[in-house]
Amino acid sequence: MGTGKQNDTQSSAEACVEVDESPSRPFNIDKEIDTRGLNCPLPILRTKKGLTDMLSGQILKVMATDPGSVRDFEAFARQTGHQLVYADTTGPEFVFFLCKR
Repeated sequence: MGTGKQNDTQSSAEACVEVDESPSRPFNIDKEIDTRGLNCPLPILRTKKGLTDMLSGQILKVMATDPGSVRDFEAFARQTGHQLVYADTTGPEFVFFLCKR
């Protein structure tokens, strides 16, 4: 995950439309939630709670260690309409970037 920033002229909502397969793509992260060490359903519950005070188009970064979280976050995005912009599912830790609808 790079530390670069998105072009300031591009809004967060526009960034959500584009899904990039590259883990080096920079995101403007508006909020982070660390759910490492927590098992299902806690990562999703914390994510749901974290999204409540965010604005449409903002990006939420969630870090998790539960292997089931990969499947859970894909289903959560489908069911809620929030976009799973990127997921790094390599290694023992998983990182998800969700764009609030």
